[in-house]
Amino acid sequence: MKNYAFWLYIMTNMSHRVLYTGVTNDILRRVHEHREGKGSAFTTKYKVDKLVYVERFQYIDKAIQKETQVKTWQRAWKVEMIETLNPGWEDLTSTLLTETR
Repeated sequence: MKNYAFWLYIMTNMSHRVLYTGVTNDILRRVHEHREGKGSAFTTKYKVDKLVYVERFQYIDKAIQKETQVKTWQRAWKVEMIETLNPGWEDLTSTLLTETR
């Protein structure tokens, strides 16, 4: 049986003023799309290019359910979730590169 991976992710811009939440089945491709201005109009407009939170799911419905929940949260709750995993708000892309190889 194939082991599927779906990702809930949060990205931000240089000033950390904007948070973008999404779901994908290929996190590295999706981050690249956002950085190239092909991810969404929102991420292009606000120069969202820094991956600060990722959570892996085996099933897409669980990832979408969590995304829907997180999108209703207050900013402070999202910040708390990010800082639990990533207190320095570091870009997690390089960490994922080494983990997915």
